[in-house]
Amino acid sequence: MESPFKSDILKGKVALLTGGGSGIGYEISAQLGKHGASIAIMGRRKHVVDSAVSALRSLSIQAIGFEGDVRKRDDAIRVLESTINQFGKLDILVNAAAGNFLVPAEDLSPNGFRTVIDIDSVGTFTMCHEALKYLKKGGPGKNPSSGGIIINISATLHYTATWYQIHVSAAKAAVDSITRSLALEWGTDYDIRVNGIAPGPIEGTAGVRKLAPEEISSKRREHVPLFKLGEKWDIAMAALYLASDAGKYINGTTLVVDGGLWLSSPRHYSKEAVKQLSRTVERRSRDAPVGIPRSKL
Repeated sequence: MESPFKSDILKGKVALLTGGGSGIGYEISAQLGKHGASIAIMGRRKHVVDSAVSALRSLSIQAIGFEGDVRKRDDAIRVLESTINQFGKLDILVNAAAGNFLVPAEDLSPNGFRTVIDIDSVGTFTMCHEALKYLKKGGPGKNPSSGGIIINISATLHYTATWYQIHVSAAKAAVDSITRSLALEWGTDYDIRVNGIAPGPIEGTAGVRKLAPEEISSKRREHVPLFKLGEKWDIAMAALYLASDAGKYINGTTLVVDGGLWLSSPRHYSKEAVKQLSRTVERRSRDAPVGIPRSKL
């Protein structure tokens, strides 16, 4: 799809993306790059990172990649330093690295729970913490009048509750809290905007393939107000909005991009049945003798 944004809205910017080599992370990498940013991606699988860098360069995007684990502070420091050495500065940090799998709570080991918390929550904080000196107002290579931008990829799982994903729900709730707290502190002290994006089910991602077989995905479409699953492009456009001057007064917000799914529940009655019931109730109310409380109808 054609982007609604000008192709140069991120010209001269440098973005580092964890989990930027595949899925939603790669699409964000590509769209930030297509709109003028130089791209650094970080991931645990070297072959995935190398392939993503090659694909980005084929699109005439300045791109570099580094093998690294967000759970390891030394890796975070190394990747950030390498990005600065290559591009001279850092303007945008996107935390897209994540882990997920379906498991009943009673079958989830404390170690399994901790692993997802470490990747999603601790990893997000670690990257933010180590990137601060580069992102803050007046940091190395920065314009002294402005700070950088952080975008944390979250989810909607914890807004209510989600079957068999207690570990991810807890991790993403922590990510949202990190987003708000850093937006408050670092927005005030360093002019850094910190926001999040909470995707719904997105077609063509490992999350949908692993967590929702095709028959479930097809059924889920019936309950999405827009009657379709999202695309990776949708999440990338939200990231572009938050990373550009279009979102210059947005701070501490997690933008839900799920077609309204988290607000939804299956219809128990058809619209016609509800209309008929409503008309019946209105008629009873209109015809009730004066003086009888409506609570008695």
